[in-house]
Amino acid sequence: MVAAKIHPTAIVASGAQLADDVIVGPYAIIEDQVEIGPGTIIGPHAVIHHHSRIGAFNQIHAHVVLGNTPQDISFNNADTWIEIGDHNVLREFSTIHRATKIEQPTRLGSHCFLMAHAHIAHDCQVADRVILTNAVSLGGHVQVDERAIIGGHTGVHQFCRVGAYAMLAGGIVLRRDALPFSMVAGHPAKHHSLNKVGLRRAGIRGETYREIEHVFRALRAQEKISPDTHSTDPHLQYLYHWLAQKSKRGLTAFNRINHTQTEED
Repeated sequence: MVAAKIHPTAIVASGAQLADDVIVGPYAIIEDQVEIGPGTIIGPHAVIHHHSRIGAFNQIHAHVVLGNTPQDISFNNADTWIEIGDHNVLREFSTIHRATKIEQPTRLGSHCFLMAHAHIAHDCQVADRVILTNAVSLGGHVQVDERAIIGGHTGVHQFCRVGAYAMLAGGIVLRRDALPFSMVAGHPAKHHSLNKVGLRRAGIRGETYREIEHVFRALRAQEKISPDTHSTDPHLQYLYHWLAQKSKRGLTAFNRINHTQTEED
C-alpha cells in the first residue's frame, strides 16, 4: 500500500489492502476491510465501502459507489460482501450493493462492462463478459449469465434469471426469466427470436445451433422437451441445466407469430 498512487485529497482507511500499483483519484473514499488487486484504477469521487473485494486491472470511474448496504428493509447489518473479478469497466455513477446474507456475496465476474448509472442490487450474481448499458437496474437476487447484454434503461425484477448470450432490448421491464441465447423486447417483454448475431459471434453453429433453435421453437409451441443427456457440447449442457433449474419467476412469454411476421422479427 505504501507504493500505491493515492491522490492527496483521497481518503484511504488504514485497514484497506491495496496492491502496490493501485491508483486512487481525487476525493475518492476507500473504507476499512476493502481489498483491491493490482492494476486497478479508482476514479475521482468514487466510494468503496467496507466488505468489498475487487480484483485486478479494473477501471472504476468517477462517482462509482461499491459495497454500500443493501436496499432491503430486512437487512440486519450482517457482515456481508461484494466480490468483483478482473478486467471490468465500471463507468460513472454505477453502483453495486452488498448481499443481505453472509452465505454468498453479491458478485460481478470478470471482463464485464457497466455503463453509466448501471445498478446491481443486493445478492445479484453477474457472470463474466456481461454488458449492462446505461441506467440498467437489476433488482435483488438477479442472476445474469455469461455474455448477456442488457439494453439501456431496462429494469430486471428481483429473482429473475437472464441466460447466457441473451440480449434484452433497451427500455423494457423483465418480470420473468429470459432464455439463454434469446432476444427479448417489447411491452410487455416477450421472447422474439434467437440472438442469432450473438450465437454467430460466439462460433455456435451446425448441430449445436440447430438443437438450440429446436429447443426455442419447442418452448414457443409449449411442447415437451427431451434433453439430450448424452450431449458433450458445453452450450447444450448449459442450456439443459438452465432449463432444469427451479425458477422463482417463471419464463417470459413468447411473441406470437402471425402471417405478417417471421421468426426472425
